[in-house]
Amino acid sequence: MRLQAYARAYPSPRESLFVSTAPTVYDVAARSGVSIATVSRVYRNPDSVRAETRERVLTAGRALGYVPSGNARGLASRSTGILGLCFPDYSDPDTEATEAEDEDAAMLYSDQIIRGMERAARRHGYALLIAASLKGGPESLVAKVAGRVDGFAALARTVPTEELEVISRRQPVVMLAGPREGTDHLDHLDHIEVANFDGQKELTRHLIEDHGLRRLAYIGSAEESPDVEARFRGYLAACRDGGLDVGPEPDLRVGMMRQAEGARAVDVLCASDRERPEALVFANDQMAVGALHALEKRGLRVPQDMVVTGFDGIPLSRLVRPALTTVHQPTLRIGEEAVELLVKRLNGARDAEPVSLMLPVTVVRRGSCGCGKR
Repeated sequence: MRLQAYARAYPSPRESLFVSTAPTVYDVAARSGVSIATVSRVYRNPDSVRAETRERVLTAGRALGYVPSGNARGLASRSTGILGLCFPDYSDPDTEATEAEDEDAAMLYSDQIIRGMERAARRHGYALLIAASLKGGPESLVAKVAGRVDGFAALARTVPTEELEVISRRQPVVMLAGPREGTDHLDHLDHIEVANFDGQKELTRHLIEDHGLRRLAYIGSAEESPDVEARFRGYLAACRDGGLDVGPEPDLRVGMMRQAEGARAVDVLCASDRERPEALVFANDQMAVGALHALEKRGLRVPQDMVVTGFDGIPLSRLVRPALTTVHQPTLRIGEEAVELLVKRLNGARDAEPVSLMLPVTVVRRGSCGCGKR
């Protein structure tokens, strides 16, 4: 996990409203049968401890609900004045990327959520700690982040369920994205999502009914996020309502939803030995932008020869030519609402019923589908 601390001038930490009899390093040591020093090494430098011992300590910590504090371990009644956000980071820290690849790998969706959280956190006198998690990273690092903040927000499927369960015993946690129902048994947490199904269904209906398109191809990710899965279901619903014969799987799944994968999708779906689609429906804007560049290189005009659509409404979608038809989701508001929920919990609403927010989306019709300016 790579941590990025965004420095701001904020008020000093305040007294927390929560008084907790939180488990200490002594409790974890007693339960796991190791020394206090060993427990400390597991959470500070996990690679310095044998795998068997490390797992025994982490298991004991999870069972007790232990979260190591970043500043004064054991002073659980003190506030840090910091809120946390954890989101996926798909880049490979061990691989040197070209300048173009670095630009392509920008986490534009997360950037907007971060901006929203920072803006709202500043209003309430909090700083923001952002953790970009690498898949398969040591679980103890997630706990380290939680130990440095008063409240925690995480994108769905970013942090292991058992870790979130432990963290939520000590502090408020808000889940971002994905459906509440059946989300790894975390339905007791506050939750924010957008209307992914409705947005993709309306966009696809627009292509079928308003533009008369019949040969559509949907491009999604190899490991579907809850949001992308909902978008594909919306696509299927619109296609079936429009009488299109579509299968239960996307026409193409890609490894990462980046511009380079959008360009590769064009190579696959526009191969000379297959019937070319009339429209490429991408699960996000970054892939769609990559497809626009690839189609131009092939000499194919958008939207005359091929319609292209995206999802997210990132700023880049309106800057490319033709401007991208997409579904705009209120990413800034997602970040702001996450902070509002955390602050309410911190101000005394800890035991209130969990809140579930469904934020609306907007279909933005632009040149890449034949609407508006090209």
